Amino acid sequence: MEAISIGLLGLGTVGSGVVKIIENHQEKLLHQIGCPIKINKVLVTDLTKKRDIELSLDLLTTNALDIIDNPNIDVVVEVMGGVEETRRYLLQALKNKKHVVTANKDLMAEHGSELLTAAAENGCDFFYEASVAGGIPILRSLVEGLSSDHITKMMGIVNGTTNYILTKMSKQGSPYEVALKEAQELGYAEADPTSDVEGLDAARKMAILATLGFSMKIDLEDVKVQGITHITEEDLQYAKQLGYTMKLIGIAVLEDDKVEVSVQPTLLSDSHPLASVNNEFNAVYVYGEAVGETMFYGPGAGSLPTATSIVADLVVVMKNMVLGVNGKRIITPQHEKKLKKPAEIYSKYFLRIHAKDELGVFANITSIFSHHGVSLEKILQLPVKEKGIAEIVLVTHNASLQAYEDVQAELEALQSVHHIKSSYRVEGNGNS
Repeated sequence: MEAISIGLLGLGTVGSGVVKIIENHQEKLLHQIGCPIKINKVLVTDLTKKRDIELSLDLLTTNALDIIDNPNIDVVVEVMGGVEETRRYLLQALKNKKHVVTANKDLMAEHGSELLTAAAENGCDFFYEASVAGGIPILRSLVEGLSSDHITKMMGIVNGTTNYILTKMSKQGSPYEVALKEAQELGYAEADPTSDVEGLDAARKMAILATLGFSMKIDLEDVKVQGITHITEEDLQYAKQLGYTMKLIGIAVLEDDKVEVSVQPTLLSDSHPLASVNNEFNAVYVYGEAVGETMFYGPGAGSLPTATSIVADLVVVMKNMVLGVNGKRIITPQHEKKLKKPAEIYSKYFLRIHAKDELGVFANITSIFSHHGVSLEKILQLPVKEKGIAEIVLVTHNASLQAYEDVQAELEALQSVHHIKSSYRVEGNGNS
């Protein structure tokens, strides 16, 4: 069989990694596929830019149509980022009967359904393993390895930037600004880190995971999102004291045919496997009715880990080409979307309050919890530097989100409560 020809949209960090793997692993890829792989064209913004890898100038182009409309290119690999322009390019590529591999989580979270439908209509493969958790093969595991099981819950650390920042804050006592600056210097965080630190990047990945894991079309707006910018040193100290570790956790739960999907700072029991996932690493915990609990762990970003996932998708596309079965594996969501209401979402919660240090105040606070049927598992009451103010730290037992939100609203209206300083979801049991 003749060489399979690919076109690369983008030659940044990940695109360079793809080129390196293809060039360095030709013999192994030839053995797996039965034919060689050839890079035909690469889209760049600047032909004269100095790069880590050397490619002949005739392979480079600044015109995407040299790839998308090129009849000699079989597969388009998209690593340029962006949403609207990229969407148009890939739709055109699919209409031209080209298979597509992408690492673009933003694109998949917003337009994945449209692109997958276009791929099916044109008999093309469309794979996006690298869009979630870099080098961890989590999407393929959900679609293939766990396809016979009924997935009920997925939770994980799916953003390496925030995990790095929280690790530095928790383990070394670094202030948020210092940890963020270090993450930027190491290349984990962008100059504008908003997407990472506000939880939007993780939310896009959880929408993709939930759509695949539950076979239900979950959109970005269905994901409840809270970032890490408000987490304080005191929050982390109390977490440690109570036997918890703070992580930005994406959670997707399916129960009674209804789902909840969220991304939020969460206190994990120190004994939970995700609590020991540090720095830029990612991990996804998957609960299946048959398999029980499994965890996928590895580097969540970086040139070669992400490129490894892209080339793995490429290998599947090319094997399908050899077998003549492209476009047969596009799976559209099976179930109608049903989202849980706050009254149907249950969890434990951590709450830190500043209140008047007066007789009867604590009793008033606990009576509000009791009135809404929220019982308390742990209570700490400590004086603060400000005279006449007490700090009260509470961890609830399992309670509905609706009841917990009603408690918070009533506490905020109480004259003896100065501030609700912080509130977080809790998973597992801390110190007894």
